[in-house]
Amino acid sequence: MANHPHPDRKVLARTGAEVRDRLAGDPAVWRFPEERAEVYVVDDFLPASSCRYLMRLIDDVACPSCVIDGKDWPDYRTSYSGDLDVRDRCVSDLERRISAVTGIASERGEWAQGQRYRRGEFFGEHCDWFDTASTYWQHERRCGGQRSWTAMIYLNAVEEGGTTEFTRVTLSVPPRAGALLLWNNALPDGTPNPWTMHAARPVLRGVKYVVTKWFRARPCQ
Repeated sequence: MANHPHPDRKVLARTGAEVRDRLAGDPAVWRFPEERAEVYVVDDFLPASSCRYLMRLIDDVACPSCVIDGKDWPDYRTSYSGDLDVRDRCVSDLERRISAVTGIASERGEWAQGQRYRRGEFFGEHCDWFDTASTYWQHERRCGGQRSWTAMIYLNAVEEGGTTEFTRVTLSVPPRAGALLLWNNALPDGTPNPWTMHAARPVLRGVKYVVTKWFRARPCQ
């Protein structure tokens, strides 16, 4: 990656600066004290009624999760997931809320994806940004380009396990119902940030529900 061009670098640097300034001025947003990765949290972002409704939606669409390159890695991502219908009023309201906090238009984001982790299920460590040297990049380049920010909403607390762990900076975030976790997938200069490597650790007791929305450099087509 280090010697490969980053075609969306300028727009990602600009987007990062805009979102950073916006979050800094919001008293409801708190940034984790880690300089190498920009990770933020907003508690009580979503009401309990919306969380319960979204969990039911996820159960309706959940299928075995896959990875971006399409490879079959059974020991890498074992959760269930599915895209949520933006025509649903609760889903569209969630997207408006995320855009209001970040300032990024929903059109620059992928469809919100619901994810469910039952006991023992997990997602191995990975970064959300795309490897522009990979075979899948030409497709993703035409579909909005590089990922900029990730927004993840926890829909419930988990009895034990299920933390989101940023593995290279020793930051572990436990699920809290209704909380929004945000992070910038790029460095300030717009290049991919390797310090955002993260993993969904196994659920040990209970079930974990989250909704994730990934934003791109340009509107998704």
